[in-house]
Amino acid sequence: MLTLAPKSGLFAAVPALNLLLFAVGFCLPLALVAQQVPVKEHVLSNGLKLLLVERHHAPNVAGGWVARVGSANERPGITGIAHLFEHMMFKGTPTLGTKDYKRDLEIIADQERVRGLMRAEEAKMRAALRRGEIDDMLKPENKTPRWRELEKEFQKLVEAQRQILVKNEFDRIYTANGGDHMNAYTTYDHTAYFITVPANKLELFMWMESERLLRPVFREFYAERDVVFEERRMRTESTPLGKFAEAFDSLFWESHPYGWPVIGWPSDIPAITKAQADEFYATYYAPQNLTLALVGDFASPGALALAERYFGRIPRGKIDPPEVVTLEQPQVAEKRFYAEAEANPMVDIYWHTPAFGHKDTYALDVLAQVLATQTGRLHKGLVLGGKLATETWARQAERKYAGEFNIGADLAEGRSPDEVEKALYAEVQRLQSEPVPANELQKVKNNFAVAEYRKLAANHPILMQLLAAEGVGDWTAINTAGPKYQAVTPEDIQRVARKYFTKENRAVGIYTRKPGGASDEGDLAGLNAQQKAVARKMISAINEGKDVPALRKQLSDLEAQLVKAGPQAPPLMKLVQKKLRERIATLEKP
Repeated sequence: MLTLAPKSGLFAAVPALNLLLFAVGFCLPLALVAQQVPVKEHVLSNGLKLLLVERHHAPNVAGGWVARVGSANERPGITGIAHLFEHMMFKGTPTLGTKDYKRDLEIIADQERVRGLMRAEEAKMRAALRRGEIDDMLKPENKTPRWRELEKEFQKLVEAQRQILVKNEFDRIYTANGGDHMNAYTTYDHTAYFITVPANKLELFMWMESERLLRPVFREFYAERDVVFEERRMRTESTPLGKFAEAFDSLFWESHPYGWPVIGWPSDIPAITKAQADEFYATYYAPQNLTLALVGDFASPGALALAERYFGRIPRGKIDPPEVVTLEQPQVAEKRFYAEAEANPMVDIYWHTPAFGHKDTYALDVLAQVLATQTGRLHKGLVLGGKLATETWARQAERKYAGEFNIGADLAEGRSPDEVEKALYAEVQRLQSEPVPANELQKVKNNFAVAEYRKLAANHPILMQLLAAEGVGDWTAINTAGPKYQAVTPEDIQRVARKYFTKENRAVGIYTRKPGGASDEGDLAGLNAQQKAVARKMISAINEGKDVPALRKQLSDLEAQLVKAGPQAPPLMKLVQKKLRERIATLEKP
C-alpha cells in the first residue's frame, strides 16, 4: 500500500484516493489541486544550488545531485562523453578505489603516454580508411603493427593498475552503511546521481558525494570507455529496432544536437581522450552548474551547514558552461522513414513541439493522455474498434530546448501500414475539429491530480522529480504544473492540435518485416489478439538473445514446466519452446 501523508491525516492511501477521484462527475476541489512539495532553496558560497525537503515520515534521506549537462552539450567528435561521465564518477578519489594512490597516478600518466602514441597510429588508420585501404578501423587485422605493440604495452599497465585497485569501493561503503537505490542516469539535457541513506548517515553522504566532485580520479578511463562501447553495441546495434530508432532520430532532428544518440556515435566513443574528458569535467561539473537535493528526515539548518562544509569547499568553475545556441530548424516538408526489421510491423509518427516550460506543453501533455492508455482514443479506435492494431501509444516529451510528440501503433495481422497510418491521422483530426467532451477531459485531469498526490508518496520519488525538473529547466515545475494541467480547456487542445500536428511538421516511420526473413505470423495462428501481442514481444526478446547457455537454461526450465502441464500446456508455451530451439540452433550454426 502506498502511503501519501501518514502524519497529516489528509489521505491514508492511494487506492482510496483513486476511488474518490474517479467517481463519475467528480470535480476536483481547489485544495486537492494545490498540494505542494515544501522545498527550501539555498545557494552555497560557490554557486551550487541546494534544495531541501524535510519529511520526517521515515528515518532516511534520499539524496542526489544533478549536473545540467547531457548529450546536447557535446559536439561531433566527443558524442557520448556526457554518458561516459556517468560511469567515470564512480571510479573513486585519492582515498577511495586504490591501495596506492601515488603508484596509481604514475600508472595513469604512463597510460596517457602510451595512448598518445596509439592515437597517432589511429590517425594513420583513419587516413587508410579514407583511401579505401582498410574497411573498418575496429577490425584487429586492420591495426598497424606499431599500434599492436603499443596495445600490449598498455595492457601491461592496465594489469599493473588492477593490482592496486579496490573495485566498487564507493558502492561497498554505502551498502555497508545502509545505503540503497544508488544509481545514475544521463539524458539529452542532464546527468543525475542519487542514493538513499539512513538519516544518521547524512554526513557520510555529504563527504562521499563532495569528494568525488572535488577530487575525482578517472582511473580505468579507457577500460570504461570500452564498457560504454559494449553497452552501445548491446542496446543499439544488437536489438531489432535500435539502429533504426537512432537513424530515425537523426532524420527527425535536423540541426539540433538532439539528433545524435545519448550514448554517442560508434566512431566517437573509442576516440574520446582523457584530456578531453578533463576539460569537459572542468566546464560542466563546476558548482555553478550543479544542484544538490535532499529529501527526508533531517533538520534544514544542520543540513545546510553540512552542505556548506563539504560541497562549499569545491572551487567555483573558472568559466560558466556555454549555452546550447543551435536551434532546431523549422521543418519545411514531411519526412518519411522506411525500415525493414526483424520486429512486428508498426507505424511511428513524430511532430516537433515546444521546449520544457512553454505554455503549450501543458495542453499537449493532456492531449497525449486523451489518446494514450487502455482507456484512450487510440486503443479504443484502433485496437478494440477497428482491429487494426495490437498496441498503440501517445506521448509528449519535453526537453530543455525542444520537444516531440509521438503516436504510433503495432499492426494487427493482415493490416497494412497505410490503413493504420490513416486511422492514426483520423484520431488526430478529430481532436483538431471537435472539442474534447467535458467528462472525457475531466477524467484525464483526474489522472494528473492523482499523480500530484503520488509525488508525495516517499522520499525517493520526490527526489527523482526534483532532479529531473531541475535538469531540464526549473525544479519549481513539480509544484506549478498541476494547476496548469487543470486549467487546460477543450479549446486549448484544439488549438495545439491544429498548430503542431501538420503534415509539414511531422516525420513518419514505417517498419515492415524484411523480405525473406523468418516470419512468425504463421506460428501465431490460434492465439487471440492479446496472446499474439505477448508472443511477439517474447519472440523479439528471444531473437535478441546472444548468450547460448542462458537460452539453454530458459529452454530447460520451460520444458520442465511443459512436462508438468502435459497435454494441457498452453499453445504459447509450446511456441516459446520452438523459438528458443530455433534461436539456439541459429547461434550454434557454424
